[in-house]
Amino acid sequence: MRTSLIDRRDFLRAAGASFAAVMAPRAWADALAVDAVFATAFVKRDGSFGAAVLSEAGKILHTVDLPDRGHDVTFDPVSNRSVVFARQPGTFAVVFDHAGREPPLTIASIAGRHFFGHGVFSPDGALLYATENDFDNAAGVVGIYDARAKFSRIGEFPTYGMGPHELLLIGDGRTLAIANGGIETHPDFGRAELNVATMKPSYTLVDRIAGGLIEKHELPPAMHQLSIRHMDRDQAGTVWFGCQYRGPATDRPALVGRAVPGKDLELLEMPQDVLSGFRNYIGSVAANPAAGTVAVTSPQGNSLAVLDAASGRIVATKSLVEVCGLAPDGAGFMATTGGGAIVGGAGASRSEPDYVWDNHMLRIAAAA
Repeated sequence: MRTSLIDRRDFLRAAGASFAAVMAPRAWADALAVDAVFATAFVKRDGSFGAAVLSEAGKILHTVDLPDRGHDVTFDPVSNRSVVFARQPGTFAVVFDHAGREPPLTIASIAGRHFFGHGVFSPDGALLYATENDFDNAAGVVGIYDARAKFSRIGEFPTYGMGPHELLLIGDGRTLAIANGGIETHPDFGRAELNVATMKPSYTLVDRIAGGLIEKHELPPAMHQLSIRHMDRDQAGTVWFGCQYRGPATDRPALVGRAVPGKDLELLEMPQDVLSGFRNYIGSVAANPAAGTVAVTSPQGNSLAVLDAASGRIVATKSLVEVCGLAPDGAGFMATTGGGAIVGGAGASRSEPDYVWDNHMLRIAAAA
């Protein structure tokens, strides 16, 4: 683990166990409650890989080395541990303490499976669920890991679709929402997409305890090349999803939609200039429940758009080169770019030119 130079307040949030041991428990809790932190994967200009924890001011608090490129991060508020997943078709995930108090732990995928870059903890922190590829059978599965036994893999269940990407816990804490991108891949062919002509993306609700299918929704046949990829939940419990289109580049299909249990998927109409700016690719989706907004990014289109969660109306847009990472921040959103920029919700911006920030960012609240 590598730690950068930081100021006094940031040090209090990033200090390790030896420092915590000399502080009273209440003082340590107060220090951690100064503000939120953000976690994201990166590639450095020297070709090395890692995950970073950032302060609300965009300062790097500390970094964790990764063996290859990472993708998304999930967090367990019970144990205060985060997990960063390898970018598909990666075969590792790394568990780390965002405050730097314990050494990282690496999870390896089992034979015949690889990670798709996303996962989520059970509400009690006992289990970690990860989207995976059963690549020889061209089937999506959710791998189940025992977080209390060094993340040993204890089982799996189907996602009821192909190419699962992001998954979320919704409502009762028992139901998983899963974005099945519908794209067949096999590690023998790298990231090549093997079934673009016949792909069938879907959105499924699955019982994480029994592994059974609760609901499955597919897009209309004419939109079968609209891969559902990333999601987040708003303050009303609606799941917002972003898509990546694999059809003709001249097409302009809707790319953002929302899902409510028991109802068909709804794709949102947008002004043509905004939609064209996405270049048929949504890279990240994040909701800000406190502000009642949802934001989406497109690194291909250098675009960020904010929508009102109630109406679905575009309320703001911003142009940022290679923007993708996104997380709620105050009344707005923090965003990161492939050029090393970190833009906060209040508009303040920092630059770390040695860092290429990866696709996603996680906000770890002060309560954690």
